[in-house]
Amino acid sequence: MISPFIINDKNLFLDRFPTGQVNRSLQAWDAADEYLLNYLEQEQLTSAKHKILIFNDSFGALSCNLAQHQLYCVNDSFLSHQGIEYNFQQNGISNENLTLLTSLDDLPSDISIVLFKIPKSKTLLCYQLSQIKQQLSQEVIFIAADRAKEIHSSTLKLFENYLGTTKTSLAVKKARLVFSQLDNEKALLASSLSSWPLENTEFTINNHTNVYAREKLDIGARYFMQNLPDVAAGAQVIDLGCGNGVIGLQVLSKQPTANMLFIDESYMAIASAKLNLTKNLPSTLEQCQFQINDCLTSVEGGSVDVILCNPPFHQQTATTDHIAWQMFKDSHRVLKKGGELRIIGNRQLGYHIKLKRIFGNEKLVASNDKFVTISAIKR
Repeated sequence: MISPFIINDKNLFLDRFPTGQVNRSLQAWDAADEYLLNYLEQEQLTSAKHKILIFNDSFGALSCNLAQHQLYCVNDSFLSHQGIEYNFQQNGISNENLTLLTSLDDLPSDISIVLFKIPKSKTLLCYQLSQIKQQLSQEVIFIAADRAKEIHSSTLKLFENYLGTTKTSLAVKKARLVFSQLDNEKALLASSLSSWPLENTEFTINNHTNVYAREKLDIGARYFMQNLPDVAAGAQVIDLGCGNGVIGLQVLSKQPTANMLFIDESYMAIASAKLNLTKNLPSTLEQCQFQINDCLTSVEGGSVDVILCNPPFHQQTATTDHIAWQMFKDSHRVLKKGGELRIIGNRQLGYHIKLKRIFGNEKLVASNDKFVTISAIKR
């Protein structure tokens, strides 16, 4: 049984999402959440009903505790949105005051308080701070939080450059708060998009701020692209955890009749993949679908010929292999008999063991000092 999150006379049971993760030591909240909520209580900032904008609330630790207010929760993660809704439901909390927003939505007006969990991605941090400065009133109360070891002088400089006057709190339980005023008249502006040429092609890749490999092709994708399977005409193919869609784009450039499904849990990733197909191979768009999903949850079983995947080994700041496990299990379910899952991963992650356990087979396609490409067939 998960431990309760007890704070300010509230006793909540919060799960990470997806639920049922093997590593139960990972909590759905952290010391930064506690610090933020305690500070709001001590300063009596929630004694009256407010319109609160919350950024990057991973699984609802903040929003579940502040549900009496009008809440707007901004996340780039579909899993975080799912986790927030799940934790509202399992604690019997009404979500009538809750609005979930993606990282690409406009911000609501007349916000009183901004609570900002600092994201791991510095480019996403700058983009979100730029959004806040451009779209919200200078009178808004802005409070950010993170682990103390993640808040450096360079981090505080970003808050000053994008928002204005900034100070920080003392550390409590290894967490720290950041307070900013929106008073910098010459604040920097951050664009959501970056673009770069894809080597050895005529394609230009577009990336929103929270998508991996923002400035160039990453070495894992480069190696995977060298070892992709030959796809049959008309095959049903999934680019799972697609990011900017560069793997699916490569498949379609070689087999333009393939039917591609791009899946990711990042709203910015799906937007990037769709933009890249629109810009680079517009003639294939009728054969492409773009889907926000929790791995392959909503994909019909036995319906797919090929799945291509570079599994993540972390969720936000937590190192965990549960997403890779889910991807592999889901892939086995949705593949047709004889269908192939082909993945790439760091050598030390031991994905061949997982694939052997789930599929009953695995084959090393290629390897170098850093990566392995492995194939598994559904029998």
